Amino acid sequence: MVMKNRIWAMVAGIAWLLVNSGYVLAGAPNTDFAAVTNIKYAKECGACHLAYQPGLLPERSWRKVMENLHDHFGDNAELPTADQPVLLEYLVNNSAERANYKRSAQMLHSIRKVDTPVRISQVPYFIREHREVANRVRGNEKIKSLGQCELCHQKANEGSYAENEIRVLGAESWND
Repeated sequence: MVMKNRIWAMVAGIAWLLVNSGYVLAGAPNTDFAAVTNIKYAKECGACHLAYQPGLLPERSWRKVMENLHDHFGDNAELPTADQPVLLEYLVNNSAERANYKRSAQMLHSIRKVDTPVRISQVPYFIREHREVANRVRGNEKIKSLGQCELCHQKANEGSYAENEIRVLGAESWND
């Protein structure tokens, strides 16, 4: 019994290392996030900001965001009554737990089970990946927050956040 538990602990540890080192388990696409495919979500949420890929947050976070649309980060983003359950279903069905993408897994595994972040910029994986970015964009009047992904990630709307595609707004290159 002890040997069996050790083997399972070792397997779990290896799986965690693979996911958190950028490798993915069998069958997972080696890309960042699934692109947004729901036209209503893209239209409603994308009218004010980037229509964030559902795989950026866990289900519990999307549920909390959708429950508080009357006070959506200081704005009223309420939806027509018929649209809210449809969009929530899309977000839940494509949340980080259900997405089969490496960065979705990395985002999810960085969040403690007791936490429910409602901002992508609150996720520990995001914070780690953007450590040096905050200083580099400070003072850039065009970038109000790190949540404006599309201002630096040229293919954010496609779900691609690759470092070789970063173009900081107002700079000729990432190294400027």
